[in-house]
Amino acid sequence: MKFYNNVLELIGNTPLVRINNLTSEHHIKAPIYAKMESLNPGYSVKDRIGVSMIDWAEKEGALKKGGTVIEATSGNTGIGLALTAAVRGYKCIFVLTDKVSVEKMRYLKALGADIVVCPSAAKPGTPDHYVETARRIASETPNSFYPDQYNHPANPAAHYRTTGPELWRDTDGKITHFVSGIGTGGTITGTGRYLKEQNPDIKIIGADPYGSIFKTYKESGRVPEATPYLVEGIGQSLPVGNADMKIIDEIINVTDRESFELARQLSRREGIFCGGSTGTNFAAALKVAKGLDENAFVVFIVCDTGEHYLSKFHSDEWMKEKLLLEPQRITAGLIAETKDSSSPGSLIFVSPDETVSAAIAKMNESGITQIPVLEDNRSVGSLRESRVLAKLLDDRTLLESNVREVMEESFPVLDVDTSLNEIKAKLHQSPAVLIEDFKRITGIITRSDVLDLQR
Repeated sequence: MKFYNNVLELIGNTPLVRINNLTSEHHIKAPIYAKMESLNPGYSVKDRIGVSMIDWAEKEGALKKGGTVIEATSGNTGIGLALTAAVRGYKCIFVLTDKVSVEKMRYLKALGADIVVCPSAAKPGTPDHYVETARRIASETPNSFYPDQYNHPANPAAHYRTTGPELWRDTDGKITHFVSGIGTGGTITGTGRYLKEQNPDIKIIGADPYGSIFKTYKESGRVPEATPYLVEGIGQSLPVGNADMKIIDEIINVTDRESFELARQLSRREGIFCGGSTGTNFAAALKVAKGLDENAFVVFIVCDTGEHYLSKFHSDEWMKEKLLLEPQRITAGLIAETKDSSSPGSLIFVSPDETVSAAIAKMNESGITQIPVLEDNRSVGSLRESRVLAKLLDDRTLLESNVREVMEESFPVLDVDTSLNEIKAKLHQSPAVLIEDFKRITGIITRSDVLDLQR
């Protein structure tokens, strides 16, 4: 018989997977490997530190039977802590910012945790900041343990004890570059320290979002003012105790757009369904590998699973809303679906047998100035308010006529996958285009809808 005593025994010993299609497309000679931390039972690298910090608390008597674990988290550390708490019988309260995906919030609740959400705009040190809120709740809760993952030594120790040795073992000591994000600093510090002890020539590369302070802090010792970014779980607005800058050889900044696009490409081209911080790591790995040959061995961390971000960057609608979607990915269907979340989902149209007065009333009610005329789900014509009113000035009796007597030529009909450039070309000749999906007309796009994309 082969079995595990509990889910915590599944943490670690995650495999390395070679990147093939994307390295070829980027003309990279050096092999790049993904350390698949998304295959941990909680689907992230933070499972390692969740059990490590609770092990420490139990050993030191900081957490007793029936106690409560309270932590400030971007989600994944909370999940790692909640897994351990579920197995060992502790309660959990986690404080997150409103930047955290709804999937991670729901996951934490599913594991039995209570969550508190703070504004991501709150400055460090202020009462509403998520770290300060977690500290306050911990101070007010009897028999509680506040791990403080940013400064707790059991965080980097978990990676020194497990992640580093795994990489050294699984690469036969051939690893030349290790790429990781810098959030709490635990992964890059603990893993990097172990690898440097085995071979001081191994390069430890920090991947960090633009807006975080780490690159400037390492290079100048100065702490700049942080600016907002969208990637979750990495970067900071202040230095943290577990981020040892002496271990890190170089820090590479990566934009939100590049992080999300490469995370999406890893899913679509390599089958590695991952989060945005993994895209940040992979972007840095590509930049490092550009100048290397076949003798290099680059490893980057796959931090977590893309299932935590289905409502965020894995959603074309969200990417479009944040103005991050590449123009070539904007299709007719996407524009029609997302152009106005307050409007009804069904297409507004009139039939050729309705009266002109009913058609005008429908346009007024919906606040539109042009409307397609459909018969048996086929486009047979169109009405434009200004032209209909001009005809009515000459003959008011047309109000009771059928629409077919005053309608004009149909708007062009385009397939749901038609590109933005093709849509623009059609809109030069027509005020609107209709969208067709499997021979069914499902939406309409006007010139103002396309202009909204460029604001």
